[in-house]
Amino acid sequence: MKELLQKLTQTPGASGYESAIREVIREEISPFVKEIKVDALGNLIARMGEKKANGSRIMVAAHMDEIGVIVTHVEKNGAVRFSNLGSVIPRYLPGSRVKFLNGVRGVIDSDKPEDLAKIQPMNQFFIDVGASSEKDCPVKAGDVAVFDREFADLGQRVASKALDDRSSCALLVEAIKQIKETPHELFLVFSVQEEVTSRGATTAAYGLDVDLGLALDVTPVGNLMGIKMQVDLGKGPAIKVRDVGFIADPGVVNWMVDGAKAIKIPYQMEVLDIGSTDARVMQISKAGMRSGVLSIPCRYVHSPSEMIDMVDYEQGLKLLVHLLSQPVKLR
Repeated sequence: MKELLQKLTQTPGASGYESAIREVIREEISPFVKEIKVDALGNLIARMGEKKANGSRIMVAAHMDEIGVIVTHVEKNGAVRFSNLGSVIPRYLPGSRVKFLNGVRGVIDSDKPEDLAKIQPMNQFFIDVGASSEKDCPVKAGDVAVFDREFADLGQRVASKALDDRSSCALLVEAIKQIKETPHELFLVFSVQEEVTSRGATTAAYGLDVDLGLALDVTPVGNLMGIKMQVDLGKGPAIKVRDVGFIADPGVVNWMVDGAKAIKIPYQMEVLDIGSTDARVMQISKAGMRSGVLSIPCRYVHSPSEMIDMVDYEQGLKLLVHLLSQPVKLR
């Protein structure tokens, strides 16, 4: 499991530029699915199973993209100015390293601050790629980079860039490999551009037109960062009840809770006051679909060193495999 997490997190794939991570995932799942395709927006959509009398058509989505930066212009002294792809948090920027899709590496610094105690806005940061002038700068306007941070095995926990949401991609890859029988027709979507308003899941959900939707994502934990919620590392996967853009279908929530109880794994109830997931757009696609979210608790979300607990990951995988292998009973 850690080997797969490392492989996926270390493959670059900023929002809108997911081609490399898409090919890695395609190679992992191709032997295990009936059909696989890439749609116009770049979503990787796999199909497995046939809908039986007691089955449903289910869409499961995990987003492939990670937050990144895009060059806006290069100054005469070679400093690279940039904007964000997704919600890049300025307080994580000073001293961070990035890697451009063309292989160039750089270090982020900022203009001299007026007040060292205050966090500067994005437009006051720049990337130093070792250039001394605009002419010898190896990147240009429009070039894209992601955070450059290696995978760290901390024992029970791991830390890396892009665990949002490559940890859920890994979860879905593992589930595809483990599901032997299912009464459902499953559409496994590795979506693009979630970090920039869930554009991939919007088109995928519209095209698939299924009965039920399940998004897989990370969720911040409540014991750090001033977030007030009852989710922590090592206490099991989280079942989302609400976030700022989504209210989970109560029947889907109960289905997931019943599943966790049936296989005797711990779980946490998630009520989140920041952010949302692909489920927000899946829920209202066409005439709508009953939707829910299975979350992996994560520290330091949208930083270069996100952290998850492998116990939560393993129990989340058990729950996902169980849910997709049994008839759906909503109450």
